[in-house]
Amino acid sequence: MSFSVTLPDGSKKDFDKAVSVKEVASSIATSLGKAAVGAKVNGVVKPLDYEIDNDVEVAILTDNDVEVAILTDKDEEGLDILRATAAFALEAVAKNKYPELRLGQHVADEGGFYVDTDKDDQIKVTELPELEKAMEKLIKSGQAIEHVVMDKSELEDIFKDDPYKTDLLKKIDADKVDAYKLGDFVDFGFDALLPNTGKIKHFKLLSVAGAYWLGKSSNPMLQRIFGTAFFKEAALKEDLKRRAEIKERDHRTIGRDLDLFFVDPKVGAGLPYWMPKGATIRRVVERYIIDREVADGYQHVYTPVLMNLDAYKTSGHWAHYRDDMFPPMDMGDGEMLELRPMNCPSHIQIYKHHIRSYRDLPLRVAELGMMHRYEKSGALSGLQRVREMTLNDGHTFVALDQVQTEFAKILKLIMDVYKDFDITDYYFRLSYRDPKNTDKYFANDEMWERSQKMLKGAMDDLGLDYVEAEGEAAFYGPKLDIQTKTALGNDETMSTIQLDFMLPERFGLTYVGQDGEEHRPVMIHRGIVGTMERFIAYLTEIYKGAFPTWLAPVQVEIIPVNLDAHGEYAEKVRQELAKRGFRAEVDTRNEKMGYKIRESQTQKVPYTLVLGDDEMKANGVNVRPYGTDEENSMSLDDFIKEIDADVKSYSRDEK
Repeated sequence: MSFSVTLPDGSKKDFDKAVSVKEVASSIATSLGKAAVGAKVNGVVKPLDYEIDNDVEVAILTDNDVEVAILTDKDEEGLDILRATAAFALEAVAKNKYPELRLGQHVADEGGFYVDTDKDDQIKVTELPELEKAMEKLIKSGQAIEHVVMDKSELEDIFKDDPYKTDLLKKIDADKVDAYKLGDFVDFGFDALLPNTGKIKHFKLLSVAGAYWLGKSSNPMLQRIFGTAFFKEAALKEDLKRRAEIKERDHRTIGRDLDLFFVDPKVGAGLPYWMPKGATIRRVVERYIIDREVADGYQHVYTPVLMNLDAYKTSGHWAHYRDDMFPPMDMGDGEMLELRPMNCPSHIQIYKHHIRSYRDLPLRVAELGMMHRYEKSGALSGLQRVREMTLNDGHTFVALDQVQTEFAKILKLIMDVYKDFDITDYYFRLSYRDPKNTDKYFANDEMWERSQKMLKGAMDDLGLDYVEAEGEAAFYGPKLDIQTKTALGNDETMSTIQLDFMLPERFGLTYVGQDGEEHRPVMIHRGIVGTMERFIAYLTEIYKGAFPTWLAPVQVEIIPVNLDAHGEYAEKVRQELAKRGFRAEVDTRNEKMGYKIRESQTQKVPYTLVLGDDEMKANGVNVRPYGTDEENSMSLDDFIKEIDADVKSYSRDEK
């Protein structure tokens, strides 16, 4: 027997007998053999005891940053092995503590790890410390983790009382299955694990949450235990700090604490209910957007959320996005209606309703259009991923020579809106088609080359920096994406401008030119702030729930020192503020004043007014701005001037 192992640097090592991954690592360097946690053999992650007996390419995965030079891009996969081992250890201690426990899927990736479990009385978050202690004891013992190859029938017998493991085994088309043993505990479905529990370094169990089996809402709800693990304590501490920041900014948590919205899977997963305060924020944003668009020449319309399925077949949405659309509704008379996933065909009907002339162009149509998309239940998340959403949508129909002027006008509107919302961390991405992906993209090379060149030319004329991304275009045309950084540092598309030569062609759109002949318009799709749901989730996290005064659901909380003595004056102040359009409330609860002031701060109300004898005599107010220890006494008229300037400046510092 003679074979070669090719290493990442292209060098080869020859062997004349079967060797394990660990032996290969040790043959390179003793220190590497000690640091190794696994390997990629011909691109597949394998454990240390995996035997090699033919020509292969090997990349050693380690827990040592110095050794990562061997595989500079594989460090994360080494971390995945550690986390998979931690997940396996969690399964073992949980099964030992709860013998009746049934186990579902386990996942280890860049986010940490999780294990799905099920029992009559589901594991609670308060039980995680006990499970952590059991894991720490197991880790300290350094117990061996044995990699074994077992008959599928043997595993079926072991898991005969576990419907989830039985279901997973049915999906394996092989008689032999790779598995791992830890004492009497056995599980399968891991690519590679560390050789013993002592190799697990620093870990933390984080939370529990419900998760449908295999992500299907028709399946049983299991309990998902989340955790993470790192090779270094400092990395774990940094990750936990980051997670604490995420939790503090999570719009779902803030939405619950401030009573902005809720989602109840029992009445509809991915369908948010807007509470009065959340609805107020949304209404302010919607009115702002409509006013800005109308001032910019848009004609606002309302169109139905249902449309004949044939329209989506013509547009191409049915062919390209069918999996993301709800099933059509058969009306019984041959008509098939579809909940719209996009507003474009609706606005095309607005355009087609009249004969259009070159004098009508550019024709700008806008709508806060409700759409529906069939998001998988596992992808749903608060307001960020929903099944019903309202898009700040707009379409401009232009002549060919108007494209670049209109493009610049739309981009200016977007940047002006960003300024008012204090969005400063963004960049521009030109999104092109992938010419090799003939399934996703409309097949017309001339159209793509023309539209992509036109889009790039518009950005160059404006002198703006941008990055280019192949394969990020819509199926019908290239686009400019404005990418923002969320409060947690994630990259997200906030706004988009898309050039479209395809839909006007498919729907036969025309206008009568100066020459009296029919011409084909170009369609520009644009969204200023995306959907209301995702945008308000973004704002909630950026502001940590402390909305600027112009957006805050309650702008002023009025607290009378003594309700009997000062309640009437408090109501008078509220009415004066309301008369001028400010959102103010009087706290009439039978609670101590200090508690009410703290509650106002907890609810992140921009201004708290405390009214006692002195304020009532002077027709004044005692002002306590949110987030400060300041107390300022002033006349009511002066306060109205102050809050009015705050709102009119969109709460920017330069007011």
